[in-house]
Amino acid sequence: MRVLILNAGSSSLKASVVDAAQTLARTSVGWGADASRRPDRAAGLRSALDELFVAGVPLGSVEAVGHRVVHGGERYVQATVVDDALIRTVTELTDLAPLHNVVAAETMVAALRALPDAPHVAVFDTAFHAGLPEAARTYPLPLRWRDEWGIRRFGFHGLSVEWAVERTAELLERPVAELRLVVAHLGSGCSVTAVDGGRSVETSMGLTPLEGLMMGTRAGSIDPGILLHLLGRRRLRLSTLRDVLDHGSGLLAVSGATSDMRVLAEAADQGDERAGLAIALFVRRAAAALAAATTALPALDAVVFTGGIGEHASGVRAQIVERLRAVGVAPVATTDTPDDAIISAPGARPAVVRVEAREDLVAARHVEAALAW
Repeated sequence: MRVLILNAGSSSLKASVVDAAQTLARTSVGWGADASRRPDRAAGLRSALDELFVAGVPLGSVEAVGHRVVHGGERYVQATVVDDALIRTVTELTDLAPLHNVVAAETMVAALRALPDAPHVAVFDTAFHAGLPEAARTYPLPLRWRDEWGIRRFGFHGLSVEWAVERTAELLERPVAELRLVVAHLGSGCSVTAVDGGRSVETSMGLTPLEGLMMGTRAGSIDPGILLHLLGRRRLRLSTLRDVLDHGSGLLAVSGATSDMRVLAEAADQGDERAGLAIALFVRRAAAALAAATTALPALDAVVFTGGIGEHASGVRAQIVERLRAVGVAPVATTDTPDDAIISAPGARPAVVRVEAREDLVAARHVEAALAW
């Protein structure tokens, strides 16, 4: 089955065509720093489809379209055929994933117009975490908030984590059911997930993708008293606060210049103190989240790095691992690793693994299952 996968992210549209578990072509169209502020999805989609055609994939050969959606709420816990009700629900969840859901909904509308004869399926990042233990999905807040208002932890980056677990099992030559892993997806968005036998048992993101690690433009977890203080003293309006938390925090805020880890690493090497501080904060918070996630597991077989930073920022990766000595993880080299690999010393346990994020392959598999072809 030939499946077009559309991954409408916060800054780009990634498109790939998958057939028989093989990627035939891939492309990416930039939407700027914040896609939610650029409402024209059709132009970006047309550009991506044109590039796929040039790569040898005619539009008429696509048999199905899969859409990665960040937040599915409590309603969507598995891949689902796209219809008007699904698009409405995804749009209604925009407050919980403002950088992503509205972009995904608009992309689905544009894609349905561009490819009206192919079935469209939404694949949700939250679905992998649907079976979180009750203690992992519940906040220490009045239970009425959870039961009546739906305030609970969901978790994200599920497609990425699912692929990382499968590839790690292949690299370690062990079945998924035996493995206890902590997976760090480090990119513009960052999260850590503890996986026991293929099942998510703890994850750092919660009701929204704002919780957890320091990210490109998001602060991650901070003292909620800060927000109450700023709102109570009328230092910021709610709309401004929301904008700062989504777009003006994290690596960008601390460095004062950029959220691009490659640029920050170069600047830090040249003595830029703010760039160095941004990286130091990022490393501390990522390591702390990884260490915390191990407490949800009976043992630890491997620490897995994926996502743009996890795959390519070897120096940052090595610094994070260095801080995990207390939980038994041995240091790794700063050598760049272009392919999926075990990057720890032979026989080291827990192992340290680098895996390229391939959400498209997982999404295509879920599309086929949803259509039962």
